[in-house]
Amino acid sequence: MKAILTVLGRDTVGILAKVSAECANVHGNIIEVTQSVLQEMFAMIMLVDITELTCTLAEFQERMTLVGQREGLVVHVMHEDIFNSMHRI
Repeated sequence: MKAILTVLGRDTVGILAKVSAECANVHGNIIEVTQSVLQEMFAMIMLVDITELTCTLAEFQERMTLVGQREGLVVHVMHEDIFNSMHRI
C-alpha cells in the first residue's frame, strides 16, 4: 500500500528532514520525492510505502498534519487508491 503526501508552504531550512523523520518514526518508507521552490514557496510530493506503518493511516495523517502545523505548512496524506480514483478518467 502507498500514500501520496503533499507539503505546501513558505520555504525554510529542514522541511524535507522534518517530514521524512516523521515518516521514519512510524516506519513509512519514502519511495519517491519531488520538490520545488517557487520564489519563497515550497511544494513537495512524496510517494510513501505505508505497508509497514506502526500506526493506522488516520493516525499517520494526523501526525503529518501536526508536523505541518508546527512548521507553518499544509501537509496532506491520501491513500493511493483514493488518489487514483480521483484522477481516473
